[in-house]
Amino acid sequence: MRFREPEYFFAALRFFTRLPVPAWVGHSQDQLDQAARYFPLVGVIVGAIGAGVTEAAALLLPVSLAVLLGMVATLLATGAFHEDGLADAIDGFGGGWEKAQVLTIMKDSRIGSYGAIGIGTALLIKYTALTEIDAAFEPPFLALALVAGHAVSRLASTALIFALDYVREDETAKSKPLARRLTGGELLVAALFGLAPSLLLGWSALPSLALVGLVTLVAARYLVCRIGGYTGDCLGAVQQLTELAFYLGLLCVFF
Repeated sequence: MRFREPEYFFAALRFFTRLPVPAWVGHSQDQLDQAARYFPLVGVIVGAIGAGVTEAAALLLPVSLAVLLGMVATLLATGAFHEDGLADAIDGFGGGWEKAQVLTIMKDSRIGSYGAIGIGTALLIKYTALTEIDAAFEPPFLALALVAGHAVSRLASTALIFALDYVREDETAKSKPLARRLTGGELLVAALFGLAPSLLLGWSALPSLALVGLVTLVAARYLVCRIGGYTGDCLGAVQQLTELAFYLGLLCVFF
């Protein structure tokens, strides 16, 4: 039997980022169906890109600018994939009352006032938290925090794929790797990649992981109550919110 895990990983990398993948990977529905287990590993890579750019820029520029450039690097690497999901989700839940209204608004490619305010606020909180982490901890803590934050936040989204139902009914959406419920084994693989980077932070990561877990549980409960499950935009929103929760948890240890 052919070992296909590299194909599944590269399918995840291609779907969740703008990064190039080898031509031999090809395209298939099976690859997409199996890709979600590597969502946290993609987060490790995106976080490493952000950390690398931040650390390199800090050699020549003030830390405030280095952090901003690192954030830009992750936005370019993902094509603002999750930030777009956050904006759409905030627009949907902010402007819709019934399930159908929420889903319709989220599917609209235009951004509304709720989404614009939400994404602006989220980016500002992230920027401030990262600059404070750099000031509070010795190097290379910030770089490790970036990798861990990107990884564990994607694990949080992956946990929703495991636990909740996908609520969009159009067939084109179901062709995405976000629509198939994960098995327990696939969640275990995701957890391995999602939690491993946090080990490098030691005990400092425990409050952050607890806060990430709490935000994930609250988000899951809210999504079930409002629309009965999740959409791709909801997963992007949870990734963004839990990444922020991770960084804020680190600061709670220091202050």
